[in-house]
Amino acid sequence: MKSQPFIKNLFLSLSVTLILLSNLRAQEQIKIWEQQEVTFTATGKYDNPYTEVLNWIDLKGPGFSKRIYGFWDGDNQFKVRFTATKPGKWSWTSGSDQPGDSGLNGHQGTFTASEWSEVQKKENPTRRGFIRATGNGHALEYADGTPFFMVGDTWLAGATWRLPFRGAEPPEGYEPGPGIGFEDAVIYRKRQGFNSVSMIAAFPNWDSDINPSTFADSNGIFLRNAWEKFGYDVSDAKGFDASGGLSYWGSFTSKNMRDEYGRLPFEMSEEHPGVSDFNRINPGYFKSLDKKMDYLAEQGFVPLLETVRRDVGPSWNAYFDFNESFSRFVQYLISRYGAHNFIFSGIHLDWIPEDFSLTEDQFNEALSYHLEKYGPMPFGQPVTVLISSSTYSVFGHDKDVPWLNMHSVGNKPRDHRVADSLEIIFNLEPPFPAINFEPYYTGWLHEINKPAGEEPPANSDRDNYFSRAQMYGSVLSGGLSGHVHGTASYDITTTGEPEGARPHIWEAMKYRSANYMQHLENFMLSEGDKYQELTLARTDVIPNKAPDAPPNGLDGWNYMMRTSDKKLALLYFENKSVLPVLNNFSPEKEYELVWFDTETGEWHDPIILRADDSGTLQLPSFPGGSKQSSKDWAAKLILK
Repeated sequence: MKSQPFIKNLFLSLSVTLILLSNLRAQEQIKIWEQQEVTFTATGKYDNPYTEVLNWIDLKGPGFSKRIYGFWDGDNQFKVRFTATKPGKWSWTSGSDQPGDSGLNGHQGTFTASEWSEVQKKENPTRRGFIRATGNGHALEYADGTPFFMVGDTWLAGATWRLPFRGAEPPEGYEPGPGIGFEDAVIYRKRQGFNSVSMIAAFPNWDSDINPSTFADSNGIFLRNAWEKFGYDVSDAKGFDASGGLSYWGSFTSKNMRDEYGRLPFEMSEEHPGVSDFNRINPGYFKSLDKKMDYLAEQGFVPLLETVRRDVGPSWNAYFDFNESFSRFVQYLISRYGAHNFIFSGIHLDWIPEDFSLTEDQFNEALSYHLEKYGPMPFGQPVTVLISSSTYSVFGHDKDVPWLNMHSVGNKPRDHRVADSLEIIFNLEPPFPAINFEPYYTGWLHEINKPAGEEPPANSDRDNYFSRAQMYGSVLSGGLSGHVHGTASYDITTTGEPEGARPHIWEAMKYRSANYMQHLENFMLSEGDKYQELTLARTDVIPNKAPDAPPNGLDGWNYMMRTSDKKLALLYFENKSVLPVLNNFSPEKEYELVWFDTETGEWHDPIILRADDSGTLQLPSFPGGSKQSSKDWAAKLILK
């Protein structure tokens, strides 16, 4: 009679073998850049698998040999997700930091990966490979060299129930309305030419409870600085400010940020009321996010995925080993989603409030600790941060912030001054791609969203113009990675909630500003990938701003970037711009000037201009014959 341990081990061996055989059957049709998954069943007993076990595979293939970390997925299940980066034969061997666990260690697999056809790549551009910096460092491209110009939208709460995943495609011609789901929103934006959305993976400590949206515990530790759930007044509830007194900011509770099944990203702490137990993750919550990330991949989107918003930092730091615990969560997200074509943001650092947020130095230290412990992104996707002002002014560059390889600007300021930040970044060595992640948001009535103090009605001509001015001004100041559009519904106020200070998501999605994003991409890529070679040339626009153009506004400025060989220039003229002359073009050469309507996406007929013997070009007038623009225009100049 066989002993029980022998039978148990035999059963385990058969289980693992069946899993691997199932994977191998699927792997007969493996394509490069397609996410693969291997599941392992642990034999050990662990009180907290999230903190006690680190599993991995050592993956080898053509030009590739790296350790790919896995993640705990509930019960005794551990998974590793990976992809093949080149056609050919691949192999892997599993391991873990638990040498006695036969369910995790010593398993092997082999497979052969093949290339996608050109037809298949056109069906889904993410099949061209994970995005990366271009050779000159200033823009982004797919792994096969095809340009990637990010056309993004801001759905910061998109990972939660607020855009529920239904497993059903929207009807043809769907228009946003009450009850909007995740697939509805993705397909609607895809029709408008978008290829990315920005989401925060989790909102620990946020819930619709008896506490206000911003509050501290009895120790004076702030637990959250959440977006308000308008209409749900908790003015009778007790909250504590940092000095221990009863206080709160505003009278509304926090928005609920659970998943579609009511799950939170972490268990709640038994020792510290209202605080997430950052050492006990809830895999079920992230299974909901899996579906959304997979759907975005199927639709050809390259999302920006962020860890958490900075307001959970104080409680995380006060009650846990922040560097160790935060880096573990960062790695959990990278392990779970690192085989996706995406941009990763280490922290959503939109604002660093005084008194209750960690400093940028502490986040830099924790993310540097993660890099040292786990290494860089195994498949090379860009790593950045959504920031207030600029990542360069907050963190520094290159060796100062070793985990960051893509710069960003945003949030504050939302006017001409952002151009100065982007130009500084563009001139850094070594060069990094840059983008404006949080520009002017249409429909948002907020003090940081008021160019020169102006606050136009939502979705008005003026409101939509400000959005358009930030699009072109940001890109032509050096943000050649693309642009991310935003509206006041970034928090995704949805069915069953009053609007308050922010509109319902289905209303904001129909703002006209979103339609202009595809025109921006068409303009920038109108000469193929040549936009990636553009350099700053605004100083050769004389004048480059109207005499009364305010630096904190969005009127009257002129922008230009030009290739170093002077064969191509792209220009943008804001509303109220003064007609300039353009210097330092090729002397006595003819150029073709083509005006571009930023509202309609239409090109005008070419006009031939000739540079004088000093290389100066004189523009005849703006379209319509005026010397000062009554609307904004873009244009390109091509050497004949």
